[in-house]
Amino acid sequence: MTKVPDILWLEEIRKEDIASVGGKGASLGEMASIGLPIPHAFVVTSQAFRRFLTESGLENSIFDEIGAVNVEDSAALREVSEKVKRSVMNAAMPQSIRDEITTAYKRFTGVGIYVAVRSSATAEDLPDASFAGQQETFLNVSGIENVLHAVQECWASLYNGRAIYYRAKQGFDHHSVNIAVVVQQLITSEKSGVMFTSHPVTGESFTIIEASWGLGEAVVSGSVSPDNYVWNNESEMLVGRRITKKLIEIVRDGVNGTKMLDVSLERQEQEVLSEDEISRLATYGHVTEEHYGVPQDMEWSIVGDEFYVLQSRPITTIKVSDEKRGLQEMEVKEEKVIVQGIGASPGLVSGPVVRVHDVTEIDKVKVGDIMVTTMTNPDMVPAMRKTAGIVTDEGGITCHAAIVSRELGTPAVVGTRNGTEILTEGQIITIDGEKGLVYDGVIERVLKQETSGPQSVLAKADIITATAVKVNVSMPEAAMRAASTGADGVGLLRIEHLIIGLNKTPGWYIQNHKEDEFVEELMGGIKTVLDAFPGKPVWVRTLDAPTDEFRNMQGGHDEPHEHNPMLGWRGIRRDLETPDQFGLQIETFKRLWALGYDNLGIMFPMVSHPDQFIRAKQLFTEAGVDVNAVDLGIMVEIPASALMIQEFIDAGIAFASFGTNDLIQYTIAVDRNNEHVTSMYWPKHPAVLKLIKDTIAVCRENNVEVSICGQAGSDPDMVKWLVETGIMSVSANIDAVEKIRHAVARTEQRIILDSARRMY
Repeated sequence: MTKVPDILWLEEIRKEDIASVGGKGASLGEMASIGLPIPHAFVVTSQAFRRFLTESGLENSIFDEIGAVNVEDSAALREVSEKVKRSVMNAAMPQSIRDEITTAYKRFTGVGIYVAVRSSATAEDLPDASFAGQQETFLNVSGIENVLHAVQECWASLYNGRAIYYRAKQGFDHHSVNIAVVVQQLITSEKSGVMFTSHPVTGESFTIIEASWGLGEAVVSGSVSPDNYVWNNESEMLVGRRITKKLIEIVRDGVNGTKMLDVSLERQEQEVLSEDEISRLATYGHVTEEHYGVPQDMEWSIVGDEFYVLQSRPITTIKVSDEKRGLQEMEVKEEKVIVQGIGASPGLVSGPVVRVHDVTEIDKVKVGDIMVTTMTNPDMVPAMRKTAGIVTDEGGITCHAAIVSRELGTPAVVGTRNGTEILTEGQIITIDGEKGLVYDGVIERVLKQETSGPQSVLAKADIITATAVKVNVSMPEAAMRAASTGADGVGLLRIEHLIIGLNKTPGWYIQNHKEDEFVEELMGGIKTVLDAFPGKPVWVRTLDAPTDEFRNMQGGHDEPHEHNPMLGWRGIRRDLETPDQFGLQIETFKRLWALGYDNLGIMFPMVSHPDQFIRAKQLFTEAGVDVNAVDLGIMVEIPASALMIQEFIDAGIAFASFGTNDLIQYTIAVDRNNEHVTSMYWPKHPAVLKLIKDTIAVCRENNVEVSICGQAGSDPDMVKWLVETGIMSVSANIDAVEKIRHAVARTEQRIILDSARRMY
């Protein structure tokens, strides 16, 4: 057998060499072989690492230590991990390996002395393993001693606590997992980002590109909100773009490491990529996908006119047929239900379990994983965007996990009570987000679904109804998906996710004299949705975040601790008591109206008395808004506002919209997020229906538009009753717009026919 050398250059590596160079190294070598622009690199092979363990005498002691630890005992796991890593760092690297690395590093003369030193474990970047990102990466390394030290740090990172835990739960033998190290020319990126060669959820033929300034770490780590571009692979046209305010960039820091800098003002809202650059990136993506035969998740970089591909791995969210063959080899199982909950967001998907105990662990989640947690919160949204599916212990059909999952088009099962106890880290499961079932392993229905090709659930409706059918939106990136439903407007745009995504409270911006920065960020997000619905009404709800959602953000240290935040200091009651923070929202709306967005309407949440609406309107007037020229309305989600709807109309509301999620729980005293009383959560409770019916009647008498934007607006049976009762518009979740439009049309037709029969 030919001895594998300690060093291999990319030109010598192909995709079959994973055992020697790891997933990352094999991918880079394969891409270089087909002519993609890959930065120069060499790989310190896994054989060199294994020789290091053997010659240093560490091999047996390390595996004895790891094999004896109970990975469920976090303290013991942390202790063993630190001990093993110290042993690896303290051991001397064999001189022959040092010499080969030194010789290879010197060959970089002429292409720059700065390198990136990246771990490449032999079990990462594989379709059925989620170890990628568990080991270390070091950017901007210069000087041979620093390079050697970084290589040894990468070796040691194979034994960090998380990696040990993952291997144990995934069933990988610690002896069989080795690590290679890629030493690659550092590209001092001017622009960088990630690219999906097919839609990462639906599998549709769109290239999705995210881009920002500086090194790509800012995008990959989630430190910056990148520009987003959608390229239609079939028509070869740019069909969507979202330009964000990019506040920071990561750049080289001297001779070692990186630093984060503020982006200059003139570049913050400047578009990162030209259409030519987008087209060229999409071409590289197409070539890569064609070569591998499956859609790819890629990282890229641009310096001047030079393009570089830095990494590529399969997209695991859309399990296309070739990839499913790999899952079939893992054994397709019978449909054995192991966990049962509430179907919160439809879809059938398989993937590995990643258990997230709190927000500090969201970095564990990789594209294609199924996140299992007690309950999601807004801080977890970055991870939720990557998941193939979500399972929670708590919650009901209107909980945070359900609302966000439906908007993202991600299958979700909520309120399982014991999902985090039964499902283990790395376990392959299938979830049915419509029936609320979790199956063990990959089931045959998933394979049949995937081999028939992904089907888009979105179809522009060509049915015209007298009752407007609108759509609910929470995140700007969902605007295009929402608009493609053919909705008649946006009946609810929640701005909480826009603000929470900044990771700084409005108070922080005021304290740090950065009010304009806040306004620009909020304005940009809302403008994205307005642009997607030209000429159609977009109703924006003012901030309605409970105090516990602000507490983990910068500036949230003085948030009050409330026994029940849902009944606490939120919505209009908070805004009126913090007029400086409310003023930032008003300034945002004022600027949008000044730009000509006369389709923007504002509605106030949690109002319980007309005096609150009158005071809010007064604050708009004091800010220079002509309140008679804009639409200001209310959410009807507290029984008091339904009972006093005439008084609200007399106070001047332009519209009213039922927030049934809260209206139901406040009327019948059932916590909508408590899985123990989910069965008692009754949208059609007679008291709830009476409040809605009476409110509709009063609004119609006064010619005030009355709508619904709660979860009940996505239930065809409830919508049938609402149309019969006289509702003027309904606003549904993105995935429900089509069926709700059909329900509205059928109901209206039946009303017309019944009326005609009575006449004759």
